[in-house]
Amino acid sequence: MEIIRIAILSLSALMLVFVGIMRLSNPIKSYLKNSGIRLENDTSLLNEMRGVSAVMLSAGIIIALGIFIEKLVFTSHFIAALVFVGFAIGRLISLKVDGKPNKQITQGILFELVLGAANVFCLISIWSLT
Repeated sequence: MEIIRIAILSLSALMLVFVGIMRLSNPIKSYLKNSGIRLENDTSLLNEMRGVSAVMLSAGIIIALGIFIEKLVFTSHFIAALVFVGFAIGRLISLKVDGKPNKQITQGILFELVLGAANVFCLISIWSLT
């Protein structure tokens, strides 16, 4: 089970760190390339995008620490589950209210659901050991 937890934390951290850095450093290019979304050069919009990106990056760093620091394993899985399940719920609500998004975003929903469920599974396994 330890290897599975490390793999899940690694994938979760890599995804959030990579996306966080890319969107923080160049949100216009990153959103277009990875999500097919064309952002305007609007200072307030870019400020919001960079803010969310910094949260994703920070979460990814904390999740990664759980790979190396045993006392952070639970916290790392909890944060990963919160972030990925939270994004998935928001996107599923948007799917119902706003309609079907493009292919890249639909694939993102699937990744978020899988990583969210995997982290929830790890949380349940940790709880069952205590």
